[in-house]
Amino acid sequence: MSLSLRTKWKSRAATGIATVVLVLSFAAPALYQQAAVGTGQQQSHAATQQSQPPTGNTIRTQAIEVLAPVVATDKKGNLILDLTEDDFRIFDNGVKEPIEFFGIGSERLSIVLVLERSSRVAPLLPDVRKSGIVFAQPVKGQTGEAAIVEYDDTTRTAVDFTADSEAIEKAIEDLPVGDTGANLYDAMRAGIALLQTRPAGQRRVLLVMGESLDTGSESALGEVLRQAEISNVTIYSVGLSTTAAAWRTPSPKASGPKDLPPLATGNTREEDADRQMQNGADLTGLAAWLVQTGKTAMGPNALVVACKATGGLHVPSKDGASMQEALDSIGGELHAQYTVGYRPSMQKAVGYYPIKVTIDRPGVKVRTRPGYYINSPSN
Repeated sequence: MSLSLRTKWKSRAATGIATVVLVLSFAAPALYQQAAVGTGQQQSHAATQQSQPPTGNTIRTQAIEVLAPVVATDKKGNLILDLTEDDFRIFDNGVKEPIEFFGIGSERLSIVLVLERSSRVAPLLPDVRKSGIVFAQPVKGQTGEAAIVEYDDTTRTAVDFTADSEAIEKAIEDLPVGDTGANLYDAMRAGIALLQTRPAGQRRVLLVMGESLDTGSESALGEVLRQAEISNVTIYSVGLSTTAAAWRTPSPKASGPKDLPPLATGNTREEDADRQMQNGADLTGLAAWLVQTGKTAMGPNALVVACKATGGLHVPSKDGASMQEALDSIGGELHAQYTVGYRPSMQKAVGYYPIKVTIDRPGVKVRTRPGYYINSPSN
């Protein structure tokens, strides 16, 4: 990457982050204090549980904590940064719940960047490599930590969690071209496993840069989304276009996606889910179904579904400029994202539970996770 481009993005990142902090300091001065109080409540609750040894008469309970990332925008799509806790309402399966944690961009980020290195997208990899400075600065920020997972038909952790921006940039710049396979779901599962090791007080984000297709993972998409739900992981993605890659391939034999390896076929019992994935119909409902069943579905909307299931955002790209713009946009959102947390007041069995977040202000559009999954019953 040229020195001028690196300087441009570092300057832009510093300006963007400073702007968000400045706006928050004037528009919502109590938010960081409220977030700290909420975190203290969680720590106090956990410490209380640990300080009381079990006895023969002890009733064991499971403390289910649900964190909902919330993005609030106006009619023009601009982020709204001056909301307070009193503006929010959260409903669990139709039941209003008291908010126990509230914050906006104040909790440290733990991000796993999942990069496709498949030869299917080889023509786009030079642009991916140039995006390292954008990821390390506006996305990760000054206080976040990141890890990098690479995949083709295998998956490997290229960088474990670190706050070293230069190490992250170098790993992205050195991304190799791999084999023809693209085991997307296995790579996402590996990234979520890394995030599960992070402190509970940090926001956990999985950011995928790859095509929205899988060619043969052992993991099912539903299993991946279920683990993300259980672990409070928000999924974002920057889609790489296989069509764009084919057009940019210098080989005269390249004629488009028909030259690519055939995709693995899904379970034929899931044809309805596959059709929804292909057509983009009711993707939020499809996301909930996948989490509930743990099954899979193939199609070009896999990353869109994954993002919808967790409250994140999918941004398509076709070249270096659009990749950098997508990353810059996601970074801005992450550092201005509200977090609303609560403990369900009702006992819960194993299963999927829908949630809804509303804001008491006209003209506000809300994006959050549509629900969460419990893998063991509460008592």
